[in-house]
Amino acid sequence: MMFHPAGHPRQKSLPFSVRARDEPRLIGLLPLVPLGLSQCIFTAELMRFDATLPATAHAALSVVSSSFAVRQFLQNGLDPNLYNEDGLTALHQCCIDDYKEIVLLLLEAGADINACDSELWTPLHAAATCGHLRLVQLLIERGANLLAVNSDGNMPYDLCEDDATLDYIETAMADQGITQETIEDARSSVERTMVDDIHRLVKEGVDLNTPLEHRATLLHIAAANGYLEAAELLLEHKANMSAKDDDGWQPLHAAACWGHVQVVELLVAHGADLNGKSVLDETPLDVCADEEVRSKIQELKQKHDAIKKLHDKHKSMLQRRTSSAGSRGSRVKPPSSRYPPCSRERATLQDKPSQQQLLTSRAVGACKNTEAQNNLIGSSRETNRSWDGERGWD
Repeated sequence: MMFHPAGHPRQKSLPFSVRARDEPRLIGLLPLVPLGLSQCIFTAELMRFDATLPATAHAALSVVSSSFAVRQFLQNGLDPNLYNEDGLTALHQCCIDDYKEIVLLLLEAGADINACDSELWTPLHAAATCGHLRLVQLLIERGANLLAVNSDGNMPYDLCEDDATLDYIETAMADQGITQETIEDARSSVERTMVDDIHRLVKEGVDLNTPLEHRATLLHIAAANGYLEAAELLLEHKANMSAKDDDGWQPLHAAACWGHVQVVELLVAHGADLNGKSVLDETPLDVCADEEVRSKIQELKQKHDAIKKLHDKHKSMLQRRTSSAGSRGSRVKPPSSRYPPCSRERATLQDKPSQQQLLTSRAVGACKNTEAQNNLIGSSRETNRSWDGERGWD
């Protein structure tokens, strides 16, 4: 992937200011340049200067280093800050290989003592990691940044395992008045700057999904560097988690690759695709080398798959119920469209006598029946009285 964690993509071609055709004698100095250094600042670029240069010349570069040869290249215009595709400068390489004399030459020629490679390692990181005490002393004396933070959040003293070298670095930090608070501030300074920039972009109405170099977005950068606060802020403002860079990497790929488990969890919680594929058909799990992060991704994937399976099951059951209810309903005679339901109900109620009307009607009927019965009884009594009268009235 061409995009690196710090968000500063490195160019692959190495600019070279020396005109070797005009200075053919420089070609003869190649075998005297240290192998690692030559790979860092020359490589195929020198081969282009003279087609007659034998391919076996690079095999000869393992000859003992010659500060004279390097001095000649520098005096003839070689840029001391050239870097390869990994961002390594000549100064980085010499600090790895413990070439103090060449380090001095490079610094005198203007080499950047705090140059960062693609993972934000400075020459002091390299020298401290390798335990090269004399180079650590030289770099610190020349002003190397003791608080430089690489892409993993480590300073030079974090990476030093050699006791004597570590003791020197810590003493130098104390002499410069560096405290634990200073260290923590330095670790978070880059992310704070990014957070401030995001707030400014939001205020200015800038699209946070605008592709940068290699089509990486701000969310790619935050994810690659493990900037949790910046990632949260971007997601709050609808940053696109599905955006892909030139290699087809989504932000989740970047977080997984550089082992930032908290950012991985954050992105997945917001719906990032655990099965997203890159141009090379790689998922976030495929590009992750950190065992802890791999375990977390697998755990999240299992939970995601279980939830999806349960969701699909409920969805299927709901569809069957809906289909069944629809088929039963089709056999029921549809209601009349003459009235709306409430109107039909009112109309039906109006056609029926109320309970009170029924009671009144029954009461009237009962009264009439009583009157008729009384008339009949009265008539019978009159008849009886007449009949009795013939016998003599009682």
